[in-house]
Amino acid sequence: MTAFPTVSVAPVPGVGDRAARALTAEFARQNAATSALLVGADHASAVVAAAVEALLPGDTLTLVPGANSSTDLLRGHITGLGSWVADRVKVVESLDEAQPSDVVIVGEPLTGTAEEARSLIDQLGKYLSDGAVLSLAAPAGPGRTQGAAAELFRQGALFGVGSDLVVRNQPPLRVHKLRFSPAEVSSASKLAPAFRTSSVPLTSTMHIDSNGVAAAGITLGLALLARRARPQSKLWLVPALLAAPVAAFFRDPERDVPSDPTAVTSSADGKVLSVERMRDERFGPGEFLRIAVFLSVFDVHVNRAPVAGRVADYFVEEGGYANAATAAAEHNVAAYTVLDTEYGTVAIAQRTGLIARRIVQRAPVGTLLAKGERYGLIRFGSRTDVYLPADRAESLVSVGERVVGGSTVIARFTS
Repeated sequence: MTAFPTVSVAPVPGVGDRAARALTAEFARQNAATSALLVGADHASAVVAAAVEALLPGDTLTLVPGANSSTDLLRGHITGLGSWVADRVKVVESLDEAQPSDVVIVGEPLTGTAEEARSLIDQLGKYLSDGAVLSLAAPAGPGRTQGAAAELFRQGALFGVGSDLVVRNQPPLRVHKLRFSPAEVSSASKLAPAFRTSSVPLTSTMHIDSNGVAAAGITLGLALLARRARPQSKLWLVPALLAAPVAAFFRDPERDVPSDPTAVTSSADGKVLSVERMRDERFGPGEFLRIAVFLSVFDVHVNRAPVAGRVADYFVEEGGYANAATAAAEHNVAAYTVLDTEYGTVAIAQRTGLIARRIVQRAPVGTLLAKGERYGLIRFGSRTDVYLPADRAESLVSVGERVVGGSTVIARFTS
């Protein structure tokens, strides 16, 4: 009988609500019937609560008890949640009784070595369906399981999903979501945008990207240093007053994403610079319809996937830093994310500008992106281009029109 694999005898760090939501995100975002396996389940844990909350009609969830629980405690807990939950959740004695699932979640953070992490992955491998995601966490602090975390990320790099840092957990955790076999491209259209710990909620409809929190923290730190260095001067007010607008630059509002599968949404907020047909051999033969959007420093700079698809490639082209609103921006530094979609190859270019010097892309090759899902950002004014198969897409916007990332339909697939 195979129980939940233990990777360390060290005390197990706790998993708070936010980390639990990150661990179960790949299960929660599925809009089609999905099976999930949660190993190391604790009847009182936030991870079990988050997995149960994610259940939809047609879903199934299998629980394997961890060191701090038992099958009786888990069954009692699930039964107490009512028949709707009990009908969809199965509690087993050991992994031997479990079946391969679409999502496998390890409910207890790893605290062991890279070798122990590899052993765990090998043991759980036979419970992963084709294209399944393995979700687990390890402490993120310096000197703690760094080897295990690095090994886990390398293991999943081929078909990716990514890694999320959960700072608001004691201790902070890094959640790794790994895929060891390719997912079907069609699966992307069945997903909701993933929960991202990189977005810090302020209200139910407004978030701040973690880059904004860090930038605001730096400006406040500078203000504190200036105050201490020259207590009689008012110079410290300059960085102090800049903290709020700097954080606001990284605002990340919730958006209503159109459900029409043929709709292509804008990848960013801003003004349409150009709509043109062109060829670009980097993305394949044939013509592409390119829609370029300029982002001023006052626009939201979080970038979103314009269509559902699987990340097939990511590369950066070197160049200059010309004004993103000018023709010279064609030769600026740009990061390209190439998607395989049900309608053909789609690419998104994140271009730097006169002020923008940093591009953030958070979707490794192999990742499935839902339409409207956040995948990166560009700091301080720039341009985002969307390339669509010209023979299958029709533009619905014109030059000078204002668009909203994740909401405005900029084009539609015609076949």
